Amino acid sequence: MKHKNNSQQKKQKINLDRSSRKSQDGYTSKSLGESKINNSDEPKEEIDLTYGRHAVLAALKSDRQINRIWVTETLMGHGQFYPLIKEAKAEGTIIDEVDSRRLSNLTQGGNHQGIAAQVAPYVYWDLPVLINKAKETPNPVIVIADGIEDPHNLGAIIRTAEALGVQGIVIPQRRAAGVTSTVMKVAAGALENMAIARVTNLNQAITKLKEAGFWIYGTTADTDNLLHKTNFSGSVGLVIGSEGKGLSQLTEKNCDQLVAIPLVGKTPSLNASVAAAIALYEVFCQRQ
Repeated sequence: MKHKNNSQQKKQKINLDRSSRKSQDGYTSKSLGESKINNSDEPKEEIDLTYGRHAVLAALKSDRQINRIWVTETLMGHGQFYPLIKEAKAEGTIIDEVDSRRLSNLTQGGNHQGIAAQVAPYVYWDLPVLINKAKETPNPVIVIADGIEDPHNLGAIIRTAEALGVQGIVIPQRRAAGVTSTVMKVAAGALENMAIARVTNLNQAITKLKEAGFWIYGTTADTDNLLHKTNFSGSVGLVIGSEGKGLSQLTEKNCDQLVAIPLVGKTPSLNASVAAAIALYEVFCQRQ
């Protein structure tokens, strides 16, 4: 994502209750039998596999359905995990005690940290519901991701947004990353506390945000309005452009105001997730 090179230097969170999300089959509960070691049943490619201690711990503490857990003997007895795994087993989750090599195979060499879980697919929010929930917070902030294709970038944006008290994220359905196992891993548990709406038309979504009182700021290099000199008051919609391409032409026209992150070094641009972090931190600081 490109940003302006300039010589000048310079939480309330919404309650993510299950009833406010779209109705999907991902939350149909069913008994999955007793805990057992089963080395032959690998997760299918289409399922959501999350791994790593932070990500799985957040999933265990949330209301997401967990179908299966693969865990090493060492972590199985860990004080932080044991009661939650025991509770998950009682609710029908299959618990497979495996070695580290098996987990490496399951995660295709990922940094599993001794645990992985097959979770129900993420249930996206309806945009009107997300907006209404966000408006329950004074001066809410919603991030609009304009064609972020790299799941690592999307996961990092989710993690930063949750940490800085953002009320929701809007992503397009086409030509953009959705919530995948990689996104869940990079988000490191933040996904369980973040409302995400996936829309078929991003600019129609921006129009609906405007109608709800949000002022839409687009991050770009093509403006003299600098981020740190912009007043982010009221309800804020912050648009982050895609990797390399930035904002689409139509999205840029639909923004109420464009802002640039001033860069003083020789690097001409920033990674999309880094740009999002800088912009969101500026919004956060102005409200303290």
